[in-house]
Amino acid sequence: MQTDAVAPAAYTRRFDAILAYIDANLDGDLSVETLSGIAHFSKFHFHRQFAAYVGVPVARYVQLMRLRLAARRLASRTGCSVLDAALDAGFDSPEAFSRAFKRVFGIAPSSFRRHPNWQVWSASFVIPHLSRELTMQVRIVVFPETRVAALEHRGAIGHINASVRKFIDWRMQSEQSPVSSSRTFGIPRSNPDTTPPDEFRFDICGEIDEPVAPNAHGVRELMIPGGRCAVVRHVGSTDHIGETIYPIYRDWLPASGEELRDHPLFFHYLSVNPDTPQDRWQTDIYVPLA
Repeated sequence: MQTDAVAPAAYTRRFDAILAYIDANLDGDLSVETLSGIAHFSKFHFHRQFAAYVGVPVARYVQLMRLRLAARRLASRTGCSVLDAALDAGFDSPEAFSRAFKRVFGIAPSSFRRHPNWQVWSASFVIPHLSRELTMQVRIVVFPETRVAALEHRGAIGHINASVRKFIDWRMQSEQSPVSSSRTFGIPRSNPDTTPPDEFRFDICGEIDEPVAPNAHGVRELMIPGGRCAVVRHVGSTDHIGETIYPIYRDWLPASGEELRDHPLFFHYLSVNPDTPQDRWQTDIYVPLA
């Protein structure tokens, strides 16, 4: 394992490689799959790692860099059309480019070309950084392979409670995963901060010790893989669990010398009693490590 002194520098170099690649390939493929592979980051964790390190989601950063390139070309190149600037910056159409440009700069690209406002331009490229300080108590554990019954929630995270109630109904009817003696887990298959609402997926899980019986609820069986994990406890409503997740990637991971395993993080819900006040809820966040 790398020492603490070396790990942050190595982490920085890997992100520097990603940012340099973005800058050199603004008209090319800048998908998550491509970018996460540049520095050998797990695609499951890349969104959160990037947002934690840079301060904005990767798609937002890529769009800002493309708009910056386009604005420079519009202002500095005689005869550069809006279409030329859009295509050079990797936009699919001048319409999409114009909408994005106006949303960021407040004016149409043709107007900017005639009268560049560099004060607005500069203010638009301040990349914010998360400022919340968090003293994290990180444990590294070996999580045993765990057999669970799972119900997949599909759709906006705001509608997840309906899926939770459906899973509770299955637990009560089947008696296969009693809350009193079986652990409860959640596995986000995508990041709600960066995923369109209708594409969000989340597995609601309960521990089992026998095959899932055929059922009308859509509950199926799966395994949570065993292996090393970093564990951090979140206290309070799960609506704010991102405030605990992001510092793991931003602060702890670069200094730890650890590498992430290619598996999504998952939650172990410790407060399953419905009478527990939200400010006392406890949830362990498991981040799989290589």
